[in-house]
Amino acid sequence: MQRHIGVHLSDNEMKQVEPAETAAFRSPVPTQIVSNGEYNPAPQTDQQRQVEGLIKEMAEVEAKRHNIDRRQFLASSAGMATAFLAMNKVFGPIFDVKEAEAGDMEMSAYRAAQLSGQFIFDDQTHFVRDDFNKEGLLGLTKWAVGTKVNPKINDVPMTLGRYKMENYLKEVFLDSDTKVSLLSGAPFDDPAWWLISNDAIQNACRAVNKLAGSTRMLGHTVITPKYPNWMDEVDRGIEQLKPVSWKSYTIGDPFGPSKYAWRLDDEKLMYPFYEKAIKSGINTICIHKGLMPRDYEKAFAGTWLNATVDDVGKAAKDNPGMNFVIYHSALRPWLADAPDREMAEFDKSGYIQWSTDLARIPEKFGVNNVYADIGSSFASTAVTNPRFCAAFIGQLVNLMGPERVVWGTDSVWYGSPQWQIEALRRLEIPEDIMKSKGWKIPLGGPNSEVKQKIFGLNSTHLYNLDLKLSQGPAFTADKLTAIKEEYLRLGGDTGRSNLAYGYVAKMA
Repeated sequence: MQRHIGVHLSDNEMKQVEPAETAAFRSPVPTQIVSNGEYNPAPQTDQQRQVEGLIKEMAEVEAKRHNIDRRQFLASSAGMATAFLAMNKVFGPIFDVKEAEAGDMEMSAYRAAQLSGQFIFDDQTHFVRDDFNKEGLLGLTKWAVGTKVNPKINDVPMTLGRYKMENYLKEVFLDSDTKVSLLSGAPFDDPAWWLISNDAIQNACRAVNKLAGSTRMLGHTVITPKYPNWMDEVDRGIEQLKPVSWKSYTIGDPFGPSKYAWRLDDEKLMYPFYEKAIKSGINTICIHKGLMPRDYEKAFAGTWLNATVDDVGKAAKDNPGMNFVIYHSALRPWLADAPDREMAEFDKSGYIQWSTDLARIPEKFGVNNVYADIGSSFASTAVTNPRFCAAFIGQLVNLMGPERVVWGTDSVWYGSPQWQIEALRRLEIPEDIMKSKGWKIPLGGPNSEVKQKIFGLNSTHLYNLDLKLSQGPAFTADKLTAIKEEYLRLGGDTGRSNLAYGYVAKMA
């Protein structure tokens, strides 16, 4: 098997995996973990195998009844409902889904149409520059493939084209209900690995918004504390680029360990930046936290502490005019590598590694400027242990407050975010968890006040986006809406790629 640049698995570990794009069952919702090449993917669990079997069995019956093939059925709204029904049968009633939705394609399509206008602001999205040539990044696809997020993952060739702007626009704006996205980047110690420049981010935003005739894409400026002359880029961002927020990694290089790791509460390094950012009006910073592999103490020796949130509370308290958005809600386990163990720990102590530390910050430090983005943490836990996912989201909502939790998907690494949107719409916190933890705030129905806040309203406040809600959002009548309507009229919904990309563990 050819190994790409950026894949960190050993030769022996590579013998234990296979390409997810060819090995994984194409499901509307993932049914196993896919690695991006930074760690060895966990084998498909018995429960995930049961879910997969049920999806196949149920879909086969419904497809024959509707005189279509199984693949077509699984690409439909009824196919999506079938996946959540199967998950409920295995994991318990975590998702709000009715048997009739799987059997009645018109009913499921009607439900999807009724929710399609929901305002969804995705505060964490990516694509790469046109000349990006590091094929190791293709490993990110493998998590989505192996977890079987998208039935038609193999419809798009396994090339870097799937991570570029054209496919991003299709996956995010045509194949999902996302209305506004925040385009991000990532720094690497090796400049050749930068996914997209700060200038390209803003150029993309201007191009998309000009095409749409409304605000559909906003952009970060990535900052690199400790790099030589890093504040020069801050000044250029303020004066020329004018992003809506800043983005950075306290661990430095995401593949780590990095010589540029730093802390949010470093008064000498960061407080002059906060002062300048607040004065400029660009007073939100998004910080990657958590998502560490199981051997993080070894793999990120010397820098892993920078991925925790023990620097967030003081920084937020000392700089009340700055908003701190913590990506992935600081969940430590990378792609839910041991969800059953994490669930057992939560049941016992109410503690979720690093994420609970984040959830306690507002009360502990008396601050209201710390936010939790759910990011890849939601995507991975929803398909490995939905009960743990419900506990994870429920804790953020009940300890931090629903106004401090924001929606992000890390698309387009895992393909279209529509399945993630549908998962949150249907997610419920089990009553026994609510009761045992003394929580008072349920998630509610697909368009509840809590979910509306998470999906978009909280981000409109953070990024100063005026939706003119009293008259209806401008995006309902813009050019991008017209393009999507034409796309769907021509059968775009039945041709949706549902792609996800990566390595999966070989079957025993």
